Amino acid sequence: MSDLNELYQETILEHNKNPRNFREIEDADKKALGNNPLCGDALQVYLKLDGDIVKDVAFKGSGCAISKASASMMTQTVKGKTRDEVQILFDEFHKMVTGELNAETDENHLGKLKIFAGVLEFPARVKCASLSWHTLSAALQGDDSVSTE
Repeated sequence: MSDLNELYQETILEHNKNPRNFREIEDADKKALGNNPLCGDALQVYLKLDGDIVKDVAFKGSGCAISKASASMMTQTVKGKTRDEVQILFDEFHKMVTGELNAETDENHLGKLKIFAGVLEFPARVKCASLSWHTLSAALQGDDSVSTE
């Protein structure tokens, strides 16, 4: 197994076992429910905003290891970012997992999120990795739910 694949698996397992920001935000400014009916992943994303800045972000729900790990790492990454910065990250993440962006050679802001580039090798898992991102985007836009059907 390559070092990158091993790192990918270790990271996914660690964030699945110990997800960061796995909680509700009682006084959330915005929240949205995300659902992937094909595999059963379902989660809610909670946002607390300070003007244009994501002051706090969290999620609750159930899903596969990739879905939970992606949500965990997403919350770590977007906390403290502006809406515009979050939108850039959403666009880059989505392009990366769908093969439109090469995270190693194309300019991007993904940082540690590049670990999810490996999802591209498993097309059925792309929606698992991107569910939390679509749900976050829906919450920021004022929508209360999104489905990846």
